[in-house]
Amino acid sequence: MIQTIRLAVDLPAEASGRSYDILIGSGLLTEAGAALAARLGKRQCLIVSDMNVAKLYLQPLRANLIAAGHDCLAPVVIPPGEASKNFETFAAMAEHALGQHPDRRLVVVALGGGVIGDMAGFLASVLLRGVDYVQIPTTLLAQVDSAVGGKTGIDSAHGKNLIGAFHQPRLVLADIAALKTLPPRQLRAGFSEVVKYGLIDRPDFFAWCEANGACLLAGDEALLQEAVLQSCRAKAEIVAADEKEAGRRALLNLGHTFGHALEAAAGFGDALYHGEAVAIGCALALRFSVEEGLCPAEDLARYEKFCAATGLPYQPAASAGDIPQLLKYMAGDKKNRDGKITLILAKGIGQAFVAPGIEKERIETFWDKTLKRPARNG
Repeated sequence: MIQTIRLAVDLPAEASGRSYDILIGSGLLTEAGAALAARLGKRQCLIVSDMNVAKLYLQPLRANLIAAGHDCLAPVVIPPGEASKNFETFAAMAEHALGQHPDRRLVVVALGGGVIGDMAGFLASVLLRGVDYVQIPTTLLAQVDSAVGGKTGIDSAHGKNLIGAFHQPRLVLADIAALKTLPPRQLRAGFSEVVKYGLIDRPDFFAWCEANGACLLAGDEALLQEAVLQSCRAKAEIVAADEKEAGRRALLNLGHTFGHALEAAAGFGDALYHGEAVAIGCALALRFSVEEGLCPAEDLARYEKFCAATGLPYQPAASAGDIPQLLKYMAGDKKNRDGKITLILAKGIGQAFVAPGIEKERIETFWDKTLKRPARNG
C-alpha cells in the first residue's frame, strides 16, 4: 500500500485563503469525509458525478460524508462524456441544486473525470454567486491536469471551454486506487497529459516517462502516484506564478490548440478522447516547430517513437476534419490576439515557449501538408 502524499498549492499573497492541498494516495475515497471536515468543517455537500462513476463510487462516498457529519443533498448525476458539457446540462444541474435550497455553506463535490470537474467547478463558481468545491478526480487525466489549477467551464458550438471561470478548489483528493477501474484506452489518454509536463520544461521527467511508461500503463500504483505527484507539482508551480493565464500558464496548453480543433471536429465524443487529441496536438506542435527551424527533427522523432511504444496516437487521420473547419476552431482559441493565432511551440523536448502572431495562412499550409501524410499511430 502506497503512503499518502500531501502537496500544497500555494497561491500568491493576494490570493490569501485560496491555497489548498492535493492529497495523493490509495483509498482516499474512504477518507473524504474526514479530510473535508478537517479543512472546511462539517458542511452541506452536493456531489456531482456521471452515470458511470456514480455506479462505482457515489453511494460509498455519500455514506462516508454523512458518517463524518456532513449534510448531503440529493446528488447531481449526468450522462458521461464531453457531449454533456453544454449549456443545457449545466442549466439542469443548477436548477437541481437550487431546488434543494442550498445555503452558502454548500460544498460542491466533483466526483469523476475532467468533464465532471470542469462542470462542477463552474457550478460552484456561479451558484449563489460562488461557493466552495472539492475535487475527487477518478481519471488519470483529471488527477494530473483538470482537477488542479481552478479552470472550470463548459463547451460551446464555437469551441472547447470557451465559457467558464477561474475558481480554485478547496481540496483535491487524487485516489490512485480509482484508476484501477479505467479502461486501458482511457488510462493511456490520461498519460498524454503526464508526458506534456516533460515536453514543456522537464526533460528529465520526459525521460522518466520513457523509462516507466509501460509499467505505469500496466497499473503499477507506485509509478502512477509518482506520475500524479510530479505532474501536480509542475502544474502547481506554474499556477502559483500565473493563476489566470496572463503569461507562463499558457505553456500548459502545449498541444491543446491543435488538439482542441481535432477534438471539436470529431464532435467531442468517443471517436477522439481529449487526451488522445492532446497527444496528437503535441506531435503537431513539435512538427510545426521543426518546420519553422526551431526544434531538432530528432526530438520530434523521439516523441513519435515514444507514442508508438505506449500506444498513443501522434498523427491525425486524413479524415480528421476539413481545413477551414479546423482553422475556425483554432481561431476561437482564448490565447489568440489581434486576429492572429498563438501557439505553444518548442525549441526541443523540455523547451516549450509561447509563440504569438502566427498567420492563419501558415497554419493552413501546415494542415494541408499534415493531413496528406499517412497516419502512423501507436
